[in-house]
Amino acid sequence: MRTTAAGRRARRTLAGAGAAVALLAGVLSGCQSGGSPDRGERGAQSGPRWNTAPTSVAAAGDSITRGFDACSVLADCPEVSWATGNDPAVRSLASRLLGEAAVPERSWNFAVTGSRMADLPAQLTAAAAHKPDLVTVMVGSNDACRPTASSMTPVADFRSGFEQALAQLRAASPASQVYVSSVPDLQRLWEQGKDLPMVRQVWKLGICQSMLADPLSLATGATARREQVRARVIEYNEVLREVCGKDALCRYDGGAVFQYPFAAEQLSRWDWFHPGKDGQARLAELAHRQVTAAEPPR
Repeated sequence: MRTTAAGRRARRTLAGAGAAVALLAGVLSGCQSGGSPDRGERGAQSGPRWNTAPTSVAAAGDSITRGFDACSVLADCPEVSWATGNDPAVRSLASRLLGEAAVPERSWNFAVTGSRMADLPAQLTAAAAHKPDLVTVMVGSNDACRPTASSMTPVADFRSGFEQALAQLRAASPASQVYVSSVPDLQRLWEQGKDLPMVRQVWKLGICQSMLADPLSLATGATARREQVRARVIEYNEVLREVCGKDALCRYDGGAVFQYPFAAEQLSRWDWFHPGKDGQARLAELAHRQVTAAEPPR
């Protein structure tokens, strides 16, 4: 059948319109699907999904996760750890997820008192050997708690240490989820204990001197030093958020621990700085709420 010139022009017009529609649809689809690049698990729907009911837990971190000063002075007390403890008064994250009977067999605590970010890669490598469903991370307080503010861990080193730690975990245990707690607001902890003479004597033993030295001083230098430490903690938390957000199976707490209004009843009766049993229970509650949530904190 012969086609007229008018018919050929009509087909070209329709074809051009169809291409334009397809191009517009592609642009709109790209705009709608393009989320924030650092949101990790909130990315492509085809990626791995967060499991709200993990059946094994490994913990990494520092003295907080070891329950330091929660049971006796200057000593670890891992049985009250917010992450993997078995004390019924705390109801750790592991006990809430697994049941208390399963905690000894299905949870592991690799945290070490005094640890900094530089120690996290080795801890996560040890945790990965168990192929845990969930790994908890709480580290950074000791990077800010140094003898002086000038000796705090540089932010760039903090970032590279966290990136290395996650990369090593992913290489050894790709399916393990990671729950990352923010660094606590150290200045708030100073506020809770600074007016107690006994506490000030304990602090002189060397606890977090970048924040706690000269606790009653309101001189410009002392105030500026505390603000510098708090600002560094905020920078660390931003690093935790950003790096975690690039991993589809990593969930940052959204600053929940940093923002939590720790009061005297949540702190150790020996140093008024580390969490006591009540504080450990509050940390466990925060973690459980976020690990079991269908969506991460906003």
